[in-house]
Amino acid sequence: MERRTIGAAALGVGAVGLGCMPMSWAYSTSRQRGDASLRAVHRALDLGSTLLDTADMYGPFTNELLLGRVLKERRSDAFVSTKVGLLVGEQHIVANGRPGYVRRACDASLRRLQTDVIDLYQLHRADPEVPVEETWGAMAELVRAGKVRALGVCAVGARGRRRPGKRPFDGTIRLLERVQQVFPVSAVQAELSVWSPQALSSLLPWCEARGVGFLAAMPLGSGFLTGTLTPGEGFEPDDVRARHPRFTAEMMAANQPIVAGLRRVAARHGAGVTPAQTALAWVLAQGRHVVPVPGSKQERWVAENARAAEVRLTAEDVAELGRLPGALGSWN
Repeated sequence: MERRTIGAAALGVGAVGLGCMPMSWAYSTSRQRGDASLRAVHRALDLGSTLLDTADMYGPFTNELLLGRVLKERRSDAFVSTKVGLLVGEQHIVANGRPGYVRRACDASLRRLQTDVIDLYQLHRADPEVPVEETWGAMAELVRAGKVRALGVCAVGARGRRRPGKRPFDGTIRLLERVQQVFPVSAVQAELSVWSPQALSSLLPWCEARGVGFLAAMPLGSGFLTGTLTPGEGFEPDDVRARHPRFTAEMMAANQPIVAGLRRVAARHGAGVTPAQTALAWVLAQGRHVVPVPGSKQERWVAENARAAEVRLTAEDVAELGRLPGALGSWN
C-alpha cells in the first residue's frame, strides 16, 4: 500500500487509517462486539492500514484496552495514535489540560495499549482554564522522555456559528500558531469529506505549507457517504447520529444527490468500486500528507476502505465531486 507521511516527524503510515471509536463509543452500541472488532483491527493491519486512531475517552478507556490486545501481538505493524484532554462524566464531557493530568493520562494510556511508546499523541481539546502552552509543554516533555514520538492537535469543528468575516478553523489555526512556538506540531486531525470540505479553505493549506500531516476524520460522513443508510430507518438512542442535524429522515433524503454523485463517479472506475471508496479516494486526492481515518468495527468495511487507495480519480472526477451540492442540515 502507498505510504504517507505524518508531519515533520517523517512517520510513514498506510494510505488509509482506521478510526477505532465506533468499536466502543458513540455508534450503535448494541452492535459492538469485542471479538469482531479485534478481527477488524487485525484485518486492517494485514491490509497495510497501519494507523490506528483512538482516545482515552472512548468508552471511556475500553477502546484503548481493546487495541492493547492487538498491539501486544503486533506492535511493530501499527502506528498508534491516541488522544488526551477530555474527561467523560455521567452526563457531561469536560476538558482537562493540567500538566500533571496529562502526564498521568499518558502513563495510563501506555498501560492500556500495552506499549512503551505512543507514535502520535493528540490534544483532543484545549482546556479553557489552562494556557495551552502549559498543556503542550507537558506533552512535549513526554516526547523528550521517550513515551511519545510526535504530537498532534484535534481541530475544533467548522460547524456552528462564526463571527462575520471569520473562516472555518480560524480558532484552530490561532491555537496551532501558539503551540508551534513551544514544540512542533506533526499532525492535525479535523473533519474532511465530500460533504464537509471546509478544511480545504484554510486548515489544509496551513498544514501543507508547514509539512504537517492531516488526519481526515469522518471521511465517510459518519456512514452517510457509503450509500448504505436508509432515510427514516432511525438510529439507536445512544448513537450520535440520532441527534445530528444531517441525519433526520428529511435531511438524509434531501442529501441523496451527494451519494448519487459518488455513485456516478464510482461507476466509471469499475463495477466493484463503491461510493465509500470513491469518497475516500477524493480525500486521498487532496494531498500526500492527507490520511483519511474512517471509523469501522467490521472486517468487510475495513477491507473495502483499505482498497480505496487503489482508486485513482481523474482531475475531472475530483472537479465533479467538488461541484456536488452542499450538505443540508435541519437548520436549513
